[in-house]
Amino acid sequence: MFETILFLTALWTQGGAGAVLAGVGCAVVVLAAIAWAMLRFSKRLPIGKFFEYSAILMAILAVVLAGKGVAALQEAGLLDLHPLALPRIELLGFFPTIEGVAAQALTLAILVGGFWWSRHRAGEMGAKRSA
Repeated sequence: MFETILFLTALWTQGGAGAVLAGVGCAVVVLAAIAWAMLRFSKRLPIGKFFEYSAILMAILAVVLAGKGVAALQEAGLLDLHPLALPRIELLGFFPTIEGVAAQALTLAILVGGFWWSRHRAGEMGAKRSA
């Protein structure tokens, strides 16, 4: 958030005030349209599926950010670097180092465990309700 404020302040002071205001205006219009659509169609919207898919997307993002975070710490010299003979896929945050792969594997294991535990608990709750 702080970087975004700095970026917008720099745009504003360099004569881009019109672009910043146009961006804010577009964002307000798009968010108003999304809010209107969600309120209008929310009765038919399968909210459970919506949250399920958004949780999966956030889990994927967590794995990607874990890899990118470790890579940034390695570039800064704060973490050791032990390369692996694998391809580098920056879009997915996959940087082939032991530390990066370990961080992503740990993040993925925690997420899979959390999703499993959540489904397991939901199954138990459903069994208790039907009994």
